[in-house]
Amino acid sequence: MTSDKNIPTNTISKIKALRKQEVSAEELTEGIFNGNKTQLAKAITLLESTHPSHYEKANTVIEKCLAKPNASIRIGITGVPGVGKSSFIETFGTYLTSLGKKVAVLAVDPTSSLSKGSILGDKTRMQELSKDPNAFIRPSPSGTSLGGVARKTRESIILCEAAGYDVILVETVGVGQSEIAVHSMVDFFLLLKLSGAGDELQGIKRGIMEMADAIAINKADGSNLEKAELAATEFSRALHLYPPKANGWIPKVLKCSATENTGIKEIWDVVENFVQQNKENGFFDKNRKTQNKNWFLQTVDEHIKQFFHQKESFKNAQIALLKDIDDNKISPFYAAKLLLDQITKEL
Repeated sequence: MTSDKNIPTNTISKIKALRKQEVSAEELTEGIFNGNKTQLAKAITLLESTHPSHYEKANTVIEKCLAKPNASIRIGITGVPGVGKSSFIETFGTYLTSLGKKVAVLAVDPTSSLSKGSILGDKTRMQELSKDPNAFIRPSPSGTSLGGVARKTRESIILCEAAGYDVILVETVGVGQSEIAVHSMVDFFLLLKLSGAGDELQGIKRGIMEMADAIAINKADGSNLEKAELAATEFSRALHLYPPKANGWIPKVLKCSATENTGIKEIWDVVENFVQQNKENGFFDKNRKTQNKNWFLQTVDEHIKQFFHQKESFKNAQIALLKDIDDNKISPFYAAKLLLDQITKEL
């Protein structure tokens, strides 16, 4: 490796200057439209920035990207840790690129609540797919977002679509309420399950089962194949206990093995059938419009929270009330009312 000592000082200065040089919104947008992965990555980094000066620039990029027509399919993929999400996504994504599809993977990486750090190791876990010229993998730290879904995942989807990616795969960390958050931003929701690990009982959890458009029993290979067959039967029976979906779709149960590359084509066939049916009955576009309205309302809520928490009077009043709560002088519920009443009078 060449040492910095062997590089002329003026060259080092030029390199540093280039690194600091900011790319304009127009250059970012043009790069995205041309399918430039570097510019796409820079634009997503801009979206994730909390610096006030980056907000307007990021918004300009998003508005330009929104105006570009696309025919993408957004697929949410969830499952408990250890179910093999990353292996499945790599195999599934590789299959899609073999069909000529451009695939973007937005993988949410868990952020430590103690150190605030993230591993961001999805490119390491998806080595083959990360080298595919028709694939783009973007790990993002979950931060404090609901259920481990990155705060700007929705906007990142828009940028990837503008860059020409046909299929957007959104992976969750598979904990808490991440399934609810991801379900609200995708067209098709795939739930990965395991057999022979007590995971069959998880099918009784009504919320997750009702959201799933398909359930895939992963690791259905070798000695586990018979257990996978049994699990598939159990899940199929469980699905019949739930009311029909508003779009008329009947969820499917499939078996697959990411390591042996089996059942992958069948899953994609189900996704295509789902999209075709939902476009024919008008539910596909209706769902996208509903999601956009929900994104607006959720963003408003976020900005309201930020507005209050940044007010000095809010911070001071909050500190005083927290002390009263610690001293058992007031209930947390009444303290919240007093705080809001005080701040409302200032508006």
